[in-house]
Amino acid sequence: MKNNHKLGAVLSILGVLTGILLFYLLASQYNLLIAVKTAAGRADEATSVRITHAVLGWLGTSTTAIWAAVLYGFLQKETWAWFWGTVAATLQLLAGFFPAIPAMDSHLPMPTLSAFGIGLVLWFGMLLIGGVGRKAMALTFVAGLAYVLTFIDGVAPIAKYTTSHDDPFWNGMYVMSQQVAWWGAAAWAIFIFAVLRNQNWALPLGIFAAVMSMLAGYPLGLHNALVEVHRFSMFLPAPILSTLLLIYLLLPSTRRFLTGS
Repeated sequence: MKNNHKLGAVLSILGVLTGILLFYLLASQYNLLIAVKTAAGRADEATSVRITHAVLGWLGTSTTAIWAAVLYGFLQKETWAWFWGTVAATLQLLAGFFPAIPAMDSHLPMPTLSAFGIGLVLWFGMLLIGGVGRKAMALTFVAGLAYVLTFIDGVAPIAKYTTSHDDPFWNGMYVMSQQVAWWGAAAWAIFIFAVLRNQNWALPLGIFAAVMSMLAGYPLGLHNALVEVHRFSMFLPAPILSTLLLIYLLLPSTRRFLTGS
């Protein structure tokens, strides 16, 4: 499948259609979810939907344009096409997956999961066309999980901020940690791209991404587990996975793999 430009062109067309589908689905669910959350007395979750779905809508819709450029690249047999297809698919995975969480919580349909499923096919398809090795594919896949989970840890503080004004410290903590988590998620995404491009700076960027996820996720997850819900917190998988990735990145064999030295 390596350098299969015809397959790349077909997948690019599918990517364009998926971007348009995300545009429609996120727009159609936006006010519906806000109304349902508000009617259920969860104005805090309505606020997080109002912000997060808009951000994901912008990202998801922009992938349509990226895929259009990638389609041109495959038709012209350009060597960069598969890489930018991977970038577009990475964004589509996030835009397709997260909106299903508040929809499921409100017992609503989760149509964006269809875009997520297609995005997963597109992501692996681009890696196969690019001839990415199994080790790099496995590492970037796990980093992709950390990317999505860390983004989710940046959504929770938006809702929690609106309901924690009687606790000044944690109210401030939610403000501080929100963008830390999203920066960490962005760093994980860029780490994936750096690994695929064999960039020497992938290793320090991965360390940065892991620590950012840990800084945002551990306080949020431990407070939620020990004080709020008294069970394992769903905010802990991101920092735990990032910790494991950090340990892996610091291994001499990983350093040699990423830096080529």
